[in-house]
Amino acid sequence: MSLRRRLPPHCAIVRRGRIGDLAALLSLERTVFTVDVLSRRSLRHFLKSRHAALMVAEEGGNLVGYALVLYPPRSKLARLYSIAVAPHMSKRGIGSFLLAAAERGAQRRGRKAMRLEVHEHNTRAIARYEKSGYRLFGRHRDYYDDQADALRFEKPLAAPGRGSADRACAVGRIGIDGGQRGRRGRH
Repeated sequence: MSLRRRLPPHCAIVRRGRIGDLAALLSLERTVFTVDVLSRRSLRHFLKSRHAALMVAEEGGNLVGYALVLYPPRSKLARLYSIAVAPHMSKRGIGSFLLAAAERGAQRRGRKAMRLEVHEHNTRAIARYEKSGYRLFGRHRDYYDDQADALRFEKPLAAPGRGSADRACAVGRIGIDGGQRGRRGRH
């Protein structure tokens, strides 16, 4: 019996993205973001790259979100480049679930901290990151296409632990539904 069949219908699983996910990823990207949309070529590149991990959340066989983490060579840091959740899955905990999975992946790769940039007016994402243990450490002026600043956040990552399953069944937690992105950042 597959993992999907054993889970209740409202549960999601996280897995590594595959080339076969390209059409669904591109559709999600175009639904969630209005500017700086990743192209099919970029998504394909990230799916194949040794220096990136593109994880997808799947519920009932449908792709409902993704998190893209970059792993710069010769660095102890990971960078959350983009996270997106289908609007109809908002407030189901998928964003938090993807964020936690991204952090576990970075821990397994020996990264000491996760960094990200977020649009200064994306209060929902900022609240999620702060609740998840991220702390503001800087600002990029005029970072986004609308000339808004990007707030820079970082979270130290503990050594990898055991027992954390890559599935989510929580309902009612705040999810991250994308937000705005700019030319040099994805949040």
